Amino acid sequence: MTDKNKEATFVVHINKCENESWQGQVTWADRDEKINFRSAMELMNIMDAALDSEE
Repeated sequence: MTDKNKEATFVVHINKCENESWQGQVTWADRDEKINFRSAMELMNIMDAALDSEE
């Protein structure tokens, strides 16, 4: 069983809302890594992948 109690700090900057979704940039504060995203779903995938990579 995997530990789902992982923590990370993300700063989300929304540039605009287009086609019923967000576009912007997320900063993974713990690593000072910035990634652009084109939808709320992509944002969630980025954050999920970041937590998985910390194993």
